[in-house]
Amino acid sequence: ELIVAIVIVGVALAGLVAAYNRASVASADPVVTQQMLAIAETMMEEVMLKPYTGDGAVGATRAQYDEIGDYANYPAQAVTDADGQAIAGLARYSVSVTVGPLSAALPGLAANDARRIDVTVTHGSERLTLSGWRTRP
Repeated sequence: ELIVAIVIVGVALAGLVAAYNRASVASADPVVTQQMLAIAETMMEEVMLKPYTGDGAVGATRAQYDEIGDYANYPAQAVTDADGQAIAGLARYSVSVTVGPLSAALPGLAANDARRIDVTVTHGSERLTLSGWRTRP
């Protein structure tokens, strides 16, 4: 009876360890996804807070961008602050921004009075895209 009890407990513990291992491996994915979402939301907020139009000249650095159009073809690059300084812990992420016309007209707005903003964050093979729309005030 003792040997049977030891076998049953061993099998039960093996099942628990396998379930715990699966849960711990899967728990890392939501952390990466949440970090990607936080990066995308931060960049989207930065773009959305800029004026709709500016002087027409694209700044040399992100700190000098003065309108949403300056981000039009922001290439995929490491996550940095506006001054170009790397942010600790985010070296494995990259972010890109595209700003362009809407794919479909919005009722009551001329085509050039609205723009679509897409922020894409990548981490390895994972990709998250956040889209927003900005209209001329």
